Amino acid sequence: MLASASASRRQILASAGIAAEVMVSGVDESTITEPDITRRCQALARLKAQAVADQLRDQLSVPDRSPAATPAAPVGAPTLVLGCDSLLEFDGQVLGKPGDAATATARWRRMRGRSGVLHTGHAVVEVGSGRVAEAVSRARVHFTEITDEEIAAYVATGEPLQVAGAFTIEGYGAPFIDRIDGDPGTVLGLSLPLLRRLLAELDVPITALWR
Repeated sequence: MLASASASRRQILASAGIAAEVMVSGVDESTITEPDITRRCQALARLKAQAVADQLRDQLSVPDRSPAATPAAPVGAPTLVLGCDSLLEFDGQVLGKPGDAATATARWRRMRGRSGVLHTGHAVVEVGSGRVAEAVSRARVHFTEITDEEIAAYVATGEPLQVAGAFTIEGYGAPFIDRIDGDPGTVLGLSLPLLRRLLAELDVPITALWR
């Protein structure tokens, strides 16, 4: 189960053979005000995963340490919930979704020709046992020398308004990213190598989730 409405995260899982159902957590992200970016994105990922796990536990009446599967999981696989959250660290500031065109425009004028570090928190909750495995992945993103006209056109697409840091590495935003140091999946919102390691902590091989 994916505790996120992100189409990118769902597509990443699908590309790895994992058909995840989506249940949006409904968590109010403004309640987490931790100034440290690593702890903040990890706390948000955990909060989202736990909220959905609690809902599933109530709905399915899963007893502790039960290996029962959700409809999205292969037979015999445990019920798992994945929560993720991404934030950009730039000039010592923590940047989430800009929310409006003016903020997105101002950010791009600051970021062009420079770089920032995208942090993505991951939390996997095993619903039956309540066990949690969590970690944060990081990747440095180098932005191109985008012009004012290109910024205006990009912001006008609406794409950067609801994504962490006001950019994506797919879609309209791809031409404005010079390079990425690290796992591109981190920037898309879900690192598959990290997910594999977290699943291993819960004694679940990622191959057990293949459809």
